Amino acid sequence: MEKRETWGSKLGFILASAGSAIGIGAIWKLPYVAATAGGGSFFILFLLLTVFIVLPVLISEFIIGRSSKADAITAYKKLAPGTKWNWLGKMGVAGASILFSFYSVVGGWIITYLIKAFSLSLSGLSQPELLEEFGKTTANPYISILATFTFIALNVFVIRRGIVSGIEKMNKFMMPALFILFVVLIIRSLTLDGAMAGVEFFLKPDFGAITGHTVLIALGQAFFSLSVGLSVMVTYSSYLSRSVSLPQSATSVALMNLGVSLLAGLAIFPATFALDIKPDAGPGLLFVILPSIFSQLPFGTFFFIIFLILFLFAALTSSFSLLEVTVAPLMAQGTSRKKASTLTGLVIMLLAIPSALSFGVFANIHIFGLTFFDLADYLVSNLLLPIGALLISIFVGFRMPRKLLLEEFQAGSKISYKIFIIWLFLIKFIAPIGILFVFLYATGILK
Repeated sequence: MEKRETWGSKLGFILASAGSAIGIGAIWKLPYVAATAGGGSFFILFLLLTVFIVLPVLISEFIIGRSSKADAITAYKKLAPGTKWNWLGKMGVAGASILFSFYSVVGGWIITYLIKAFSLSLSGLSQPELLEEFGKTTANPYISILATFTFIALNVFVIRRGIVSGIEKMNKFMMPALFILFVVLIIRSLTLDGAMAGVEFFLKPDFGAITGHTVLIALGQAFFSLSVGLSVMVTYSSYLSRSVSLPQSATSVALMNLGVSLLAGLAIFPATFALDIKPDAGPGLLFVILPSIFSQLPFGTFFFIIFLILFLFAALTSSFSLLEVTVAPLMAQGTSRKKASTLTGLVIMLLAIPSALSFGVFANIHIFGLTFFDLADYLVSNLLLPIGALLISIFVGFRMPRKLLLEEFQAGSKISYKIFIIWLFLIKFIAPIGILFVFLYATGILK
């Protein structure tokens, strides 16, 4: 069995964890959700709910991982031997595998569009033509499969290299680059005529627009933005030394996620408002609306390429963690990292085929009224993530010894006992209630 690795530095761990949380869905979804739920008032709600509900669960995953020094499945076996809690880890591994399979399809689209942008094949196309191009691209089985497999192969290449030489090294490059690219796009976006209307909409709160529905939407966005619930952060924190403060690291990750959400809004809203386009197209925003926006700007192709590179970095830093959480249990059984990474990558490729073909060959195949791609998305986002986060809150709040929780919470810092008590109250009572509301709302039980 290979010697268990550790992160090379605290910064490397924070950047990797933040990269795991900051995905393409969060970048394109937050502006859209904010646009339909009150703009600035929504963002304030999003911030508060992230701090009081999502952050406590993130700290909990960190505690489970570092205290056990084990993968997602073995961690629960160590902390609750002789119980069925290890099924929580198994559910996390299964959920991460499913999420990675359909996430890779979108990652493949980004790679495809990068090639199209470099070849200038999108230049001068109108929105209807771009929409038709997007439909043709996603429906082409050869392009979809090859691009999806390429994205997965990039992940396998990095994960095979290990924690320090692979994940940490790439995140130390990609995360700063992501922020720099955002700044470039924000500067260009803010210099457009009429851009301030978009900034005002995004940042000026309209508390009169807040309803119970808005709160639930903000809570769901805050919850899913950090992707807690699949024990991904359990795996990442299991490689962490006790000299690092878990609450401080989790706070840094949450702040970086909030920062990227803010940057996403400042990059997208001014441009869409300036050109009289509303950011409500979901995936189409990236592959249809934005190309048409950039085509109207000087050096538009250059800025669109920057945007696609940014999204590719965000996609990769998230997917690294999804693959790692599935590789770690195999390594715990004695399989080498390189072999485990390759085998898992091949399995994910097979698992991704139905989702990759959901927009073409399998477009007319539906299960419960959903395509394979939508079914995988629904299964993870609406069921496995909230259920996993709820069970993690219960496990940490009521199953783990209080003494162990306090030791892990205070290790590497001088955080007071009062802060620990506040966190414990949030994780035992406030977070489970919030997660339950998200689950009921996401499944349509609560409307």
